[in-house]
Amino acid sequence: MMLKLTFLGTSSGTPTRQRNVSGLAVQTVLGADWFLVDCGEGTQHRLQKTPLSLHDMTAVCITHVHGDHCYGLPGLLASAGMGKRTRPLKLIAPLPVWQWFEATRRLTDLHLPYEVEHMDLGAEALVHEAPGLRIERHVLRHRVPSHAYRVQVQTRRVRLKADALRAAGLPPGPAWRALQNGEDVPFNGAMLRSADFAETQIDTASAVLGGDNAEPAMLRTACEGAQLLVHEATYTQEALDKVGAGPMHSSARLVAEFAQSAKVPNLVLTHLSPRHQNEEGMAALMAETQAHYSGNAFLANDLDVFELDGAGKVAVTRARSDE
Repeated sequence: MMLKLTFLGTSSGTPTRQRNVSGLAVQTVLGADWFLVDCGEGTQHRLQKTPLSLHDMTAVCITHVHGDHCYGLPGLLASAGMGKRTRPLKLIAPLPVWQWFEATRRLTDLHLPYEVEHMDLGAEALVHEAPGLRIERHVLRHRVPSHAYRVQVQTRRVRLKADALRAAGLPPGPAWRALQNGEDVPFNGAMLRSADFAETQIDTASAVLGGDNAEPAMLRTACEGAQLLVHEATYTQEALDKVGAGPMHSSARLVAEFAQSAKVPNLVLTHLSPRHQNEEGMAALMAETQAHYSGNAFLANDLDVFELDGAGKVAVTRARSDE
């Protein structure tokens, strides 16, 4: 696993009995640190059904200011403080989200025992960088400024050419470890060069995690080389044609056609309208997707877990029905 995505909310606009509003927990192979994309009301309740700790949450990335994507933020951060979190937290969000959070904190007498560092979504694409991890934001089309986040994880590991070392007569042991660490090793009157017996393997996984968006093609650049796209599919095309352009959301067909043209191998649809959340509606969304997209397509449910490896393969653990 390079990237692990746990869906904490997959409904659009309002929660339903089976689905919360938007929230997505993102873990990486790099360690215990994880981050959150969107924090709709009730996100912290969903988190309690996962093994994730608020002490290890390093950042919250909000796609846009609409309430179903951010109304859970003050409660979540307050709970982290009551849990004795002291580690600073990065809040990557449009300026109105920060202004609303600051007003809420002031007016509700919320005192956090840790610092919240706001990063506005300005002109720079890069919003977070750590060893092996890069997060970029990409502009979308919605009624308010909305963004997607491209997450790239990269690992490096040194592999020894064991057959070549055995052929040279060097037995496994400290000398092998020295070669793996980049050191040259004297052996039988000659010098064994690390460059000849060790090779660096680089594994990369990239996923694009979208907010609300009426024009999937705006993510063409973001999806170059990406192995997974998570995108809202609020409606079927028939339903979108009826509601018109006002809501500024995507249909399953629009997303599927884009993912096909962008050659993204894996597609996860989320942010599903309550009108489609029965068996018939879900079947219609999937049929519409598969009619226009030949890759691996999924409809996300709350608490589903998707794991992406360096080869671009996705493993899915579906939530139990009682959750």
